[in-house]
Amino acid sequence: MLTSRNISIIGAGAWGTSLAIHTARLGLPVRLWARRPEMAATLSQARVNEAFLPGFPLPPGVSLHNDPVEAVAEAAIIIWVVPSHGLREVARRFRSYLPPGVFQISATKGIEDDTFATMTEILREETQREASSIGVLSGPSFAREVAAGLPTAVTLAFLDLKVARLAQALLSAPVFRVYSSQDVKGVELGGAMKNVYAIAAGICDGLNLGLNARAAFLTRALAEMTRLAVAVGANPLTISGLSGLGDLLLTATGDLSRNRRVGLRLGAGEPLSSILANQREVAEGVNNSRAVWGLAQKLGLSLPTIRETFRVLHEGKDPRQGLVDLLTRRLKDELPSSLRPGGKPDD
Repeated sequence: MLTSRNISIIGAGAWGTSLAIHTARLGLPVRLWARRPEMAATLSQARVNEAFLPGFPLPPGVSLHNDPVEAVAEAAIIIWVVPSHGLREVARRFRSYLPPGVFQISATKGIEDDTFATMTEILREETQREASSIGVLSGPSFAREVAAGLPTAVTLAFLDLKVARLAQALLSAPVFRVYSSQDVKGVELGGAMKNVYAIAAGICDGLNLGLNARAAFLTRALAEMTRLAVAVGANPLTISGLSGLGDLLLTATGDLSRNRRVGLRLGAGEPLSSILANQREVAEGVNNSRAVWGLAQKLGLSLPTIRETFRVLHEGKDPRQGLVDLLTRRLKDELPSSLRPGGKPDD
């Protein structure tokens, strides 16, 4: 049961700001928290996030906050939208101020380095709340298009389907269709992995490999995403849905994708250090490649595209050599190894 209609959004980047705009358009009271006090003050006065989402005024129903106590007071739902590498610290900071009975939703896409924890697992650990009260929102959703009111469909997953449907009803609009799910882990993994593959897809296009190569790459990327999902107990059908295939297609091919742009520049020969130095917003796939590859190694999975992308990003491997190494692997059947009862999928 939702105790109120109040929404708190933690994180005032492009995605957090667009979600604030969307929820305020629904007539919901929205409190938007910015990490830096000067940013909260600027947004409160200017009513436009010129740094991350220029051109989209904040509706009157959005209030700006820097104080954690004020930001989550009387909230029925807290939506976390901070970079994945900073979520643990921010969640810990808010722990003592969360209202009783509040539902939490992660709109952050990523896996934590070293621990391989998903964002909902971090929230459960740091806020010390029940897993059934913590969900995830993910799917093909560029912030600018959501802010513009263009049609968007996403998936909202909670372990408790009743909770998912309550939040679904509250957050849905004709131009923002929310599907409910119980597969929290599958929805999270799709959102985390697609960022890495978007960088790899960008590399393919930066190398001018053609549309055939892109189509083949995306198909094999989906196979790898499904392989990891199955290994951790997620539903493979989730990876074929909005939070898997849908988000992969958008992020790997859309011109608004930060991760794709990183790949394009890498494929064109620009060093990663230079690319990151000139980016205001975080390209989550750079850090997530390390975590996803580490998780694959821990589970003993073959994810060759993740492996090569990791080596390009973090070991300085030449993208062209990574491509050669992918294309010259041993030949294999496309399906039988993954369909054998008890068989272990390969690449």
